[in-house]
Amino acid sequence: MEQQRFGELSSDKESNARANFFELFKNCPIPDNELLANLGLFIKRQSLSRILFMHDLYKKILPIHGNVIEFGCRWGQNLALFSACRGMYEPFNYCRKIIGFDTFEGFPSVCAKDGTSEYAKKGTYKVTAGYADFLNKVLAYHEEESPVSHIKKFELVKGDASVEIEKYLKDNPETIVAMAYFDFDIYEPTKTCLNAIKGHLTKGSVIGFDELNCKDFPGETLAVKEVFGLDKYSIRHDPNSPSPSYIVIE
Repeated sequence: MEQQRFGELSSDKESNARANFFELFKNCPIPDNELLANLGLFIKRQSLSRILFMHDLYKKILPIHGNVIEFGCRWGQNLALFSACRGMYEPFNYCRKIIGFDTFEGFPSVCAKDGTSEYAKKGTYKVTAGYADFLNKVLAYHEEESPVSHIKKFELVKGDASVEIEKYLKDNPETIVAMAYFDFDIYEPTKTCLNAIKGHLTKGSVIGFDELNCKDFPGETLAVKEVFGLDKYSIRHDPNSPSPSYIVIE
């Protein structure tokens, strides 16, 4: 959730410039049938760096069997990016599902280990009403644009992932996790889901994190420390995208 948080920390000059730029986007004279093909006009370097980071994460799992899971997908951009990467690099890999977990209602709760930041509150990062249905339609469109589109290869799991992950893995015991990306920010669901997927990882699996070493959300780091230990893996990051990081199971 770093993009919203850092956007709120921008200077007045930066905020005004972005507001003016958004007006340019809303009044873009490019014809509708060409607009989607020219979205690069409006992608900021910060957003582009995150897109490239997700792209690079996906490339790391190309030889690794299993699914891609995002814990805390919110608006779902990463799910769409992962779907696009599958379509580019392994279009016929119908065994690789892309799964997103989210309440779509913001944080279900917070605890003392989540600190005292103004962002660490119940309901933070909720989305607009009915958004999960909208996201389903977006992901379905992306799937239609790729081969083997008659086989559904994505899934949204709505609800508190601390509860839903156990049910999902019970219903899908065949699950291998090639990549998991954690963007819960907070302690309890991060720890619960890390513990739940441990037995479904394989050598080469990638686990990404959005808020490690983040003062606003200490709970994510504490959860990783308690489940995996900070001294057992090299926690890597992309210098072009300072917040996200990842480990590789070796």
